[in-house]
Amino acid sequence: MAQTYFPSKVTSPNKELANLLSGERQLKVEDVQEAYVEQKDRLVNAIDATKSIMLDLQTFNKDQWIIRYPQYKEAIETVSPTSAPRRKSLRRSLTFVDDPVTETEVVVRKKMQRSVTVSPISEHTEEEETDEDASSDFNVLRLDLQLGPNSTVTSLVSQLEKSSIANLLDERISASLNHVEKLRLRVEDTSSKVLVTGDLNAGKSTFVNALLRREVMPVDQQPCTTAFCEVHDAAENKGVEEVHIISQGHSYDVNDESSFTRASISELEDIVGENEDNERIFKLYLADTRTPSESLLNNGVVDISLIDAPGLNRDSLNTTALFARQEEIDVVVFVVSAENHFTLSAREFLVNASKEKAYLFIVVNKFEHIKNKEKCRRVVLDQIKQLSPRTYENADDLVHFVDSAAALQPYTANPTFDDLESSLRSFVLVKRSKSKLHPVSTYLNNLLADVELLAGANSIVANTELEQAKESLAQVKPVLERMKNGQESLEESLETLEEEGASGASSKSKLILTQALERVGQGKLAIDNPLVSLPSYPGIFGVWNFARDVRKALLASLDTAVKLAEDEARMITSAGVDRIKDIGEHHLPAAVDRNRRVFMPEAMFSSVRKAGKGSTKNRRSLTVVAGGVHGLGIGLAQRPDMQETTFFDLFDVQHQFWLHFGDGQSDKATTADEESAAPTALGLASVGVGALTMVGGQAIGAKGLIEGIIRVSDLFGNETVRKWAAPVLGAVTIGMTAYLVLELPNSIPKTVGRRVRASVLRLHGDDDISFIDAHAFRISRETRKVLRLASWDLRGRFNGAMEERGKEVQAKEEIAKRATRAMEWFGELGRKSEEIRVNARLGSDA
Repeated sequence: MAQTYFPSKVTSPNKELANLLSGERQLKVEDVQEAYVEQKDRLVNAIDATKSIMLDLQTFNKDQWIIRYPQYKEAIETVSPTSAPRRKSLRRSLTFVDDPVTETEVVVRKKMQRSVTVSPISEHTEEEETDEDASSDFNVLRLDLQLGPNSTVTSLVSQLEKSSIANLLDERISASLNHVEKLRLRVEDTSSKVLVTGDLNAGKSTFVNALLRREVMPVDQQPCTTAFCEVHDAAENKGVEEVHIISQGHSYDVNDESSFTRASISELEDIVGENEDNERIFKLYLADTRTPSESLLNNGVVDISLIDAPGLNRDSLNTTALFARQEEIDVVVFVVSAENHFTLSAREFLVNASKEKAYLFIVVNKFEHIKNKEKCRRVVLDQIKQLSPRTYENADDLVHFVDSAAALQPYTANPTFDDLESSLRSFVLVKRSKSKLHPVSTYLNNLLADVELLAGANSIVANTELEQAKESLAQVKPVLERMKNGQESLEESLETLEEEGASGASSKSKLILTQALERVGQGKLAIDNPLVSLPSYPGIFGVWNFARDVRKALLASLDTAVKLAEDEARMITSAGVDRIKDIGEHHLPAAVDRNRRVFMPEAMFSSVRKAGKGSTKNRRSLTVVAGGVHGLGIGLAQRPDMQETTFFDLFDVQHQFWLHFGDGQSDKATTADEESAAPTALGLASVGVGALTMVGGQAIGAKGLIEGIIRVSDLFGNETVRKWAAPVLGAVTIGMTAYLVLELPNSIPKTVGRRVRASVLRLHGDDDISFIDAHAFRISRETRKVLRLASWDLRGRFNGAMEERGKEVQAKEEIAKRATRAMEWFGELGRKSEEIRVNARLGSDA
């Protein structure tokens, strides 16, 4: 083991440390500590406030608002080759991961270091839209949505919903909360942890040995260092130098021997070799005999632990473990080989570390082996400029090109390493605010900057949703109010239309059928220009068939009159359906589908409804087809009982008797024309025969009839009577025959018509409803049914549209309330973030 080496002279160019050690500067360690404590207190308050903000953000994301994850792209501007270069524009194109197509032009402005605000571009002028340091990238809350070299965010969006993005963001918020909690513990911890890491074979262990001025850490050309070796001052272990092997799964406590196993310093190399495949942590307690002004561990100010970490690119597990320990590290000393520069693993680590620690201590080891040192220095600094800009700005103090192996040579001056050690002591001790607090400050600034980006973007989203909701409400709400105000009018219009249509069809049917029966009673066809006509008179020998055909024609004309009434009802119904459509056009909103079904009037009165179980009479009375109801459904012309021809169709004796000798009415339904009709020969003969029949049968009796015949025979026994009887009887016979031949063609239709009319009226003699009323009721009911169906359809569409508009208004009002609340909340979130920065002065360098 090499002897401890003490440099004879401090050759550090770091004036701050030199002045502190020489006593030329008034600022003493106590003053530094007092300033440190003051800033630490502010930082602790900032941590607590940030934690509160993150908890509120997480709760808001889960319960009240799905936080959208924004992406910002620089606006593309066309610049001519001859134009002067412009400053970096503040304009950004705002899109969202779950909606990469929609873009919004915004301005991202820098208000203070690492503090940005997002606002619509309309609020800014062109002169305000330039800032060299404006940043619109996420740091802590960045979501890794990379699927591969040929994948895009758009390809991922098809598999992710807004809620999925919000869940991913919630996981990042939870991770940041855990990190903030550990930062608070780190800030309150009075000690400082210095992590020494780098690529394999970069000389990390050699560098640690050089800092300790003794060979303690195992040094081997093989990549065998897999453990975390933490070096502490032996004073923390009661001045005893030894190794504590921490038991796996236990929390380490120097005063609890059950949490570790003791070993000697000389056994360290063997212990590390034995645990090569195990990720173990070793605590090394070493005594440094150098003065506090020269020693890093025994500095007399704060407790410092020096952590020798595994190499980055040995395997992914060790690299992941190293990344996870960053949150408990105050200072990162990164050792890079001057021969290999920064590998991919080193770049990844430094980029990740820079998100929290703006200042990294870079040691370029094995520099003495490089021939072209200037080129190596230039290349390394260029790489550092890209990986850690703040480190590059302070390269004189933070970047050192040394040869650690040469520093271990006894009694050999090594100014470059002495300068490195002095700078590291200054960075860790004198500039504790920068080395210990500033990483925490940087992380909080990055986190709060991400929160402000989220707040600004989601505030824009909320404002957009609010404006869209207001615009939709301005369109939908008046429609809903108009529909509510017109609902009663619609109901009244439909009810009135139904009633008018049904009553109109009923009145028209009654008028047509009443006139039809009157015409039939006069021996005329029921309607003008019918499809049927009265038969021609065939002569006296065809008078029976003539009466039968007249009856059929009159019955068929009545059926035609019924169909005419139905056609009139069809017209009334069709007009009513059109009026219902017009009412719908007036009351329904434009976006509501109209009834596209075509009304077919011919479909009316064509259905047959079968009666249920019951008597034959009930089933017959419920049969409804074209032309009939209540037993008349098959049509009058097709009913055998209505087609039966009798002798009284030729000679209606009873009608003639009551016409001439009664009260002038036949069957209480004779028209005025019949009452004023002149007596005819046939009528007189009928009356005579009837009178003789009645008188002979009821008044005279059989005995009187026999006596009358005997007297007539006696009368014809007289020669004078016999002489004139033959001419008189011949004249009477000829006259009677002439009258019969001339009168029958005109009297039979009237006689048959009266009998048909009387038969139709007798069909409903036992019912409360007449033939005319029955058909009028049937036709009116069919008309009402069709109009009611059309009305029900319109009511359904109207009520459905009104309900839909009501839900839409309710949803838009809820969106407006939620968006307004979100805008206020995100605005307050941005103000709180800015207040935290101002109160804690997180933006200023220590």
